[in-house]
Amino acid sequence: MAWFMLILAGLFEVVWAYSMKMSEGFSKLTPSIVTLVFMVLSFALLAYAMRSLPLGTAYTIWTGIGAVGSFLIGILILGEPATAMRMLAAVLIVAGLVLMKLSST
Repeated sequence: MAWFMLILAGLFEVVWAYSMKMSEGFSKLTPSIVTLVFMVLSFALLAYAMRSLPLGTAYTIWTGIGAVGSFLIGILILGEPATAMRMLAAVLIVAGLVLMKLSST
């Protein structure tokens, strides 16, 4: 259950990062509210997952899901460049996440 909550927390991190971008510096009400709601949900689920998962594993997985998810949203929705170097960086982050998961007990 902790792993499911951690993955959900990471996905919620992607939602709040995207909505923060859409809020244009918290100048738009609806995306600002979405940002705050999903931020609280993401942190709450992370805290729940940390009850049974090691800090280093949980936090690394959470930030990694957020980083790669936000990277993909940037490319797929916001039209950000998908250069070879950026793609390699994302692959290395995912490789690190897989290794972190495999190394946890």
